[in-house]
Amino acid sequence: MSILSFLRRPAFRWLLQERSTYRWAYRMIGILMVVALLADFLASSKPLYCQYQGQHHMPTVESWLVDQGWMTWPEEFHRNTWHDLTYDRVVFPPVPYSPGDLHLRTEQHLSPLGYQPVRSTRYRHWLGTDHLGRDVLAGMIHGTRSALLVGLLGTGIALLIGLWLGGLAGYYGDDRMKAGIMTWAGAVIGTVLGVFLASQAFSHPAWADWSPILVSGIAAIFLIGTIRGSVFLGRRLDRWMNTPSYKIPLDLLIMRGIEAVQSLPGMLLLLALVPLFTEPSIWNVVLIVGLIRWPGFARFVRGELLKIREMPYLEAATLAGIPHRRILWRHAMPNALRPILVLVAFGISSGVLIEAFLSFLGLGVPADDVTWGTLLNLARKQFSSWWLAIFPGLGIFLAVTAFNLFGEAIQESLDERKPYLPPEGQ
Repeated sequence: MSILSFLRRPAFRWLLQERSTYRWAYRMIGILMVVALLADFLASSKPLYCQYQGQHHMPTVESWLVDQGWMTWPEEFHRNTWHDLTYDRVVFPPVPYSPGDLHLRTEQHLSPLGYQPVRSTRYRHWLGTDHLGRDVLAGMIHGTRSALLVGLLGTGIALLIGLWLGGLAGYYGDDRMKAGIMTWAGAVIGTVLGVFLASQAFSHPAWADWSPILVSGIAAIFLIGTIRGSVFLGRRLDRWMNTPSYKIPLDLLIMRGIEAVQSLPGMLLLLALVPLFTEPSIWNVVLIVGLIRWPGFARFVRGELLKIREMPYLEAATLAGIPHRRILWRHAMPNALRPILVLVAFGISSGVLIEAFLSFLGLGVPADDVTWGTLLNLARKQFSSWWLAIFPGLGIFLAVTAFNLFGEAIQESLDERKPYLPPEGQ
């Protein structure tokens, strides 16, 4: 079941109509998504459209092409600021400031309620400025993208790891995974060799400028490819040598690994992973969230599959001779995904908090990036600038509350014991 089809379920739609808090959370998440996607079109010092010296430009869109090296600006665009140019026609975003624009001389620590030395109301800083003269509203808008990027992608990485390990532990247990001695030897050797190759790929200087997510994907390909190749070779050797099969306590091994990770304090594990990245980036935070949140998903998936694997339709599929691997991913796992959506919603809110926490400490993101956490850190240094604490704190509160309420709505809609919910077929 896809996310969109789940949101169209009668029980979920009924809850949105009857519960104002759930309806507010649903709309707030939609607003946050729109702001994150359209941040460059809502707050930027570049015009949305301009006609300069008879030529038409869309600088907000073209800036991405310039960054990729696919086109170049006219010389005047490099020598002057966007607000100082004389245009034939121009349309600026609603907030005509980028989050990194500095106004060191005249616009430091401007209160949103006080006098502001700006050329017109169109250029007013509606949420004030920080100690460098950067517009707080622009930082809030672009900070929404950073918060949701970490929450959604970080939770997605944790979910993928949790689905894989939890699915193997819950479905195969300690008695369904059988293979010959050469297959197990190949799996062990492939794992060791794969970890080595993945670590070499991750630290290769040729990929130093690539995003950690992309480099991690390459390292994962090395790891998974090496393990699968070694297992395939071991399986062929077992067939050739006709060796007997042995059981492996897969559930026991995976659960002990999960318990080992969860035994470490979350704060200690979080701070231990940050120094592994040489260059600060928001992608580092995404990867860190995925690496520290997967045990919870794995335990939950395992618990669901321990119940599902005893269902009659899975026993019939096994008797029909369908391979266990196909039964797991095509029949058992889809029926375990609906309750996992509850954990995903809560995981996104946790990711937003982790991003704000690391940004507040000045870890994980570049020093010149403006996020909700960095704005809160500035408020700590300047107590009189109350707006630096109120607005970012309110943004974090609204985002976390909205995703938590959204998770509660999903959980309640899945509870079949609620007599007031409409049945699935209606």
